[in-house]
Amino acid sequence: MKVQCNNISIAFGDRDVLYKTNILLSSGETNSAGTRIPATRAALTGLNGSGKSTLMQIIAGLKNSDSGEYSASPGCRVSYLPQSGQYFSGRTVQRSRTLREEAETAWQSIYALLACMEDLGKILEQSTTDNKSTKAFLDEYQRLSQVVEDSGYYRREEAAEQVLNGLGFSRSDLDKECSTFSGGWQMRIALAKLLLENPDIMLLDEPTNYLDIEASTWLLAWLRRFSGGYLLVSHDRFFLDATVNEVYEIFQGRLKRYTGNYSAYEKIREAELEILVKRHAEQQEEIIRTEKLIERFRYKASKAAMVQERIKKLEKMERIVIPESLKKITISFPPPPHAGKTALTLEGIGKHYGDKQVLFGLDLNIDAGERLVVVGKNGAGKSTLLRIIAAVDSNYQGTVSYGSGIDAGFFSQERTEELNSSDSILAHIEESAPTALIPKVRDMLGAFLFRGDDVYKSLHVLSGGEKSRIALLGLLLRPHNLLILDEPTNHLDIHSKDVLLEALSKFSGTIIFVSHDRKFMEALSTKTLELSVQDGKPAARLFYGGYGYYLERIEQEEKQSLPQNTAEYSKQTSMQSAKSGLNQREQNKQQEALIRRHLREEKVILDLLEKLENEKAFLEAELAKPEVYSSGEKTKAIKLKLESIAAEIQEKTIQWEVLSMHS
Repeated sequence: MKVQCNNISIAFGDRDVLYKTNILLSSGETNSAGTRIPATRAALTGLNGSGKSTLMQIIAGLKNSDSGEYSASPGCRVSYLPQSGQYFSGRTVQRSRTLREEAETAWQSIYALLACMEDLGKILEQSTTDNKSTKAFLDEYQRLSQVVEDSGYYRREEAAEQVLNGLGFSRSDLDKECSTFSGGWQMRIALAKLLLENPDIMLLDEPTNYLDIEASTWLLAWLRRFSGGYLLVSHDRFFLDATVNEVYEIFQGRLKRYTGNYSAYEKIREAELEILVKRHAEQQEEIIRTEKLIERFRYKASKAAMVQERIKKLEKMERIVIPESLKKITISFPPPPHAGKTALTLEGIGKHYGDKQVLFGLDLNIDAGERLVVVGKNGAGKSTLLRIIAAVDSNYQGTVSYGSGIDAGFFSQERTEELNSSDSILAHIEESAPTALIPKVRDMLGAFLFRGDDVYKSLHVLSGGEKSRIALLGLLLRPHNLLILDEPTNHLDIHSKDVLLEALSKFSGTIIFVSHDRKFMEALSTKTLELSVQDGKPAARLFYGGYGYYLERIEQEEKQSLPQNTAEYSKQTSMQSAKSGLNQREQNKQQEALIRRHLREEKVILDLLEKLENEKAFLEAELAKPEVYSSGEKTKAIKLKLESIAAEIQEKTIQWEVLSMHS
């Protein structure tokens, strides 16, 4: 099964969002020549507003292009998960659907097949002759029966529970009405339904936006087992590296394909952008020289022909444009005020919601300058702890003591409600910024995805995500020495995350944060606090190292609890887990450890391929020199070396492809 777009173009006003775009998505099939076409496992990337969602909607058949051809294999099932806006009130006659009932609607398309099978069954029961028509009816009945079987319809209850559990829903949630779940959990319901549909092609627009680490890890493992094809948009590098082996980028309306995972794409793209910036600079110099020449000889009759020729040349010149968002942006925030050695002390912190105890007896001491990441399953109390530390929640047991000179600033998605004035974004941020930083405000807004005329939008018309970015920037512009950040990377693209990470890395104050972006967590953290439930009670463990160190420690602990033959265990993870009764949390950690090992292996191969390609380019340049041919032996040696390198490149490329497809 496949979906294909040929020369697709669409424009909004005078801007070409997509121009002559070609893309082929396959669910994996064997063509007429007997060649196996692997399933598409691709990422779609591009700047904010570049047209990613538009392209996905065209592929999903929800939007028409202005021109070009769209085709899909007969019966090809394409499912699309938008970035936001999914809501399941699921209204029936008397009430909303329960979560269990909503999940079962994923098999809605099967009901028509079952009805058709029933009709065919009646015809076959009444048939008394073995003719061509009877055989045709029987073949169709068997075909439909196989489709229903492959859909998982007869195992739908078990499948629904597994998927919903993997995405963070508890067994007690299954009989709750869908309308009672919050917006983030509504998006998880939408994702669960899409996975249960088991389509040929999946289009996922930011599927991890509303997932915690555990649910994200589960989804990652699910995608690696999925037999169909998918195209996904994500701002999580780790997730992309673990799930894709090709990247499509939309840049200035054009779509380009890159082979390799996301990190490999970034290396290639960085080199291309350097060339683009260089060409832009050269073109600007040529334009300035030409304009000066025109101005100098404009009024000389003897040079009229030459001037007209230069004017036409400028008019026909295809201008190279460097978007503001691609320009290197480095931002810095006000230096934090001086503080004592100790930033924060917690003693006996406890918190409960009704009968549910979330935190209990938590003691913690944080020194100034440390960067603590708080991790744990959804509902473990991470956000609750941050609200207590920030003095937003005062209904708790125990004491919170700030160190001498500590001035805390708190960011969470909930803190955006106050941004409802008619002030423009630019005016609001300039008012928040210290005088010395006002000249840099436009660059800072650009780094947080507000570019061009966007800065003149009024605060009260902004979306929740836009308000979240403004609230975060406004906080960072104030001179705090303790930053308490709850999911600061939400609603930021990869480029903006890099800018934020660089600024926070230079920040000399103390940071306590929660995030579900692994790369961000590993790069920023110096200590890790794990919140969990042990023997039915809240528990906490402090690790004296960043998130990467924490993962290594957890991996070591898991290995100690595994059978001796860990290689065989890795091959049979799901079967062994079921037999040994390991809980979902342990399975997630084992899967994450396995994925990290595969990624390390992929990185070794990709680094070697890069080295071989560089060596090949050097030898080809040497072979192009005339003086080399004065020595037959030297020429022969270079050619033999080139052949050897080409063979090794081919071998390593095959190794990488096998690893990325089957790991």
